[in-house]
Amino acid sequence: MRVWVGIDDTDSSRGMCTTYLATLIMERVESELGRVEGFPRLIRLNPTIPYKTRGNGAVSFLVDVEDREDLMEVVNEVVLEHAMIEDENTDPGVVFVDDDLALKLKSFADRAMKDVVMLDEALFLIGKYFIPHLKYKKGRGLIGALAAVGAELNDHTLELIAYRYPEKFGTEREYDEESFFDMDFELYPLTFDNVDWCNEKVVCIPNTPCPVLYGLRGESVEALYDALDMIRTEPYDRKMIFITNHATDMHIIDTDRISITGLENYRSYKVTGRVTGEPYDIEGGHVFFEIDTRFGEIKCAAFEPTKQFRNIIRQLRPGDEVEVYGSMKKDTINLEKIRIVKLAKVYVERNPICAICGKRMESAGKGQGFRCRKCKTRASRKVKELLSREIETGFYEVPPSARRHLSRPLIRMDGDKRHIFR
Repeated sequence: MRVWVGIDDTDSSRGMCTTYLATLIMERVESELGRVEGFPRLIRLNPTIPYKTRGNGAVSFLVDVEDREDLMEVVNEVVLEHAMIEDENTDPGVVFVDDDLALKLKSFADRAMKDVVMLDEALFLIGKYFIPHLKYKKGRGLIGALAAVGAELNDHTLELIAYRYPEKFGTEREYDEESFFDMDFELYPLTFDNVDWCNEKVVCIPNTPCPVLYGLRGESVEALYDALDMIRTEPYDRKMIFITNHATDMHIIDTDRISITGLENYRSYKVTGRVTGEPYDIEGGHVFFEIDTRFGEIKCAAFEPTKQFRNIIRQLRPGDEVEVYGSMKKDTINLEKIRIVKLAKVYVERNPICAICGKRMESAGKGQGFRCRKCKTRASRKVKELLSREIETGFYEVPPSARRHLSRPLIRMDGDKRHIFR
């Protein structure tokens, strides 16, 4: 029988990774019970959920086995042995869904990527469809487990994850940084978001005590294996390629297409509006501005980790028409990217220019207008001149080191005027 296995919330901030645990399960299935069909799926859910561990990712994979009870027993053994169940915030959940039933979970999965879904909703579906499952402690992982099975990937990318030897867990990772930049130089954009050229960072290597050595992001299996051959790191224990919704913007609620009455915290939006005031910095290097939208005035923020992206935001002016993408927290949209739709005309007052020599006049004294010392010409008042803007219309994005898993980079978007930090 063909069964989808969905699993989530087996890790903690102190270690483990759900993709690693799922890989161990798949190895057991292949050696003892049957076969795994196709690539497993790594589904990133709503990135603003406050009780997420790290990237809020759940895993699903399709197996062909003779007996579901044997499958459940193997999965239970692996979870009990490797999940961080002793952590107070880890509440694993696993579901076993028939192939045809998976299609009925699509709307639930879509909500789990965009909205706040409660455990009771997952338990209701499990009861409604009599879904076999494993629930540990509170079982909050059942939400992600169901979503990972039901997610429809109209767009997807791939991630090749290499795992460390267990004795290396929690120690500093060994790798040659230059080899990652060389790889990116050769393979980009078939591989992407693995390094940040502007900020000189390798961003596909975690700094947590989890089993992951690195996660290479790309558009094709061939490109990922080419990348694997080019980078130099400590030896890896095992590897797995996942189909994923990384870099797809599946978390974004498009307010121009979906009828909603207001914006809510812990959701992510695309919103159009007009800049109402000058951007301003606060302590810590964070930059804020407000836009007027059909939902009222909304505050937007480019936080310090977005680095050079903040310089674009600082150049916005009142009247600029923009389209912002980001997550709403504390009634503020945390920017992931922005499209400048139209630049307002900005005028500044300056001393007049002498009509004879073409040089700018100087003040003739308080209340006495302006004069040109050389030509003796005079003018009574300053003149308004159109300011030349240093930014252009088009898309701007945060650099890879500040990019969320789900946020779609401009290199994966169609259209002209994409200003990519590279």
